[in-house]
Amino acid sequence: MLVITPCVAQPTVSAKVDEFIKAEMRRQRIPGLSLAVIRDGRAIIAKGYGLANVEHQILVKPDTVFQSGSIGKQFTATAIMILVEEGKLSLDDKISKHFADTPESWKNITVRHLLTHTSGMADFPPDFDLRRDYTEEELFAYIKAVPLAYQTGAKWDYTAFGYVLSGILVRRLTGKFYGDFLQERVFQPLGMKTARVISEADIIPNRAAGYRLVDGDLKNQEWVSPSTNTTADGSLHHSILDMAKWDAALYTDKPLKQSSLAQMWMPVNLSDGTTKAYGLGWDTDEIRGRRIVYHGGAWQGFKSFIVRFPDDKLTIIFFANLWQTNEIRLARGLIAKFYPEFALPLAQPLEDKEPKVTASVRRALLQFAKGKADSNLFTLEARAEIFPNQAEQIGK
Repeated sequence: MLVITPCVAQPTVSAKVDEFIKAEMRRQRIPGLSLAVIRDGRAIIAKGYGLANVEHQILVKPDTVFQSGSIGKQFTATAIMILVEEGKLSLDDKISKHFADTPESWKNITVRHLLTHTSGMADFPPDFDLRRDYTEEELFAYIKAVPLAYQTGAKWDYTAFGYVLSGILVRRLTGKFYGDFLQERVFQPLGMKTARVISEADIIPNRAAGYRLVDGDLKNQEWVSPSTNTTADGSLHHSILDMAKWDAALYTDKPLKQSSLAQMWMPVNLSDGTTKAYGLGWDTDEIRGRRIVYHGGAWQGFKSFIVRFPDDKLTIIFFANLWQTNEIRLARGLIAKFYPEFALPLAQPLEDKEPKVTASVRRALLQFAKGKADSNLFTLEARAEIFPNQAEQIGK
């Protein structure tokens, strides 16, 4: 059972966390952020900072609802693992067993490949229309039409396709939308009252707005279609209080047995015998002598992060409502308040012994960024790479 006791945090640690968060929010221009630090099932810090909604000047609270981004992948993987525990599929099933109409190139792809980003599938290309509504069958057809990027199992490459298909697989096996399945089997049993698939239409109390910086100005998040906002690669709403309950459940056998969680946190084996420190919806590693499982998320004006130290029973979770949030910097800085060895090294400025050269390079880069670079500033070899048309003329 989760106990929320924000006041029990050691004043020195709590003050350091506050100071760090507020400084980073100013530096990164983050409008709002919610944070939970959980030790031994107790939320020693559960609080909000800044604004959930800039237009209405609404403050962030512990129950403010943010978008999860790819933190949602661990819940999709959990849905699949529930079905594995029930004997409805195996991680080593070929997906052709459950999708009868798969292309020949998918013949070796298993459910495990989908969840570990080793299927060979590419990701959504830049020209994918995020503003079009797709049915699950249309998304399935779209993914089938994209050629594999590499041989199945040969490498690890992060992609949304595997999780979108995993959500469709949940419906094929249960007859239920994956979001409804999660409600019934995970969110409701754990008392995660605000956890749900994103909906633009529904009234959701305490919902935060997402933002992005455009030429230095704060703007609202860009609109995407309702169906794009419901796929199983991370389209969920959560508060940090929801996530604290989720963290507490990960020390129990509900909704998953500890043996299933151990599989989710096991590095994936690649076909060349090497491993990648990613399990099923979780990054998993040992860093600086400490075992950790973690994941970040980014979607529609939001960033998120969860990092767990299972052996120490310490978890840090945060949500931020700015697309440009540097979530790794935030995570490292927060972790360092408990484990100083994780602190980011201080950058030492180098002495500029050739200021004229530095000025020329800076000018060239600025010109290049604006598409107005002066080719005379580059060597003949560099021109051949950067200005191929001119290089052809030079060679004549």
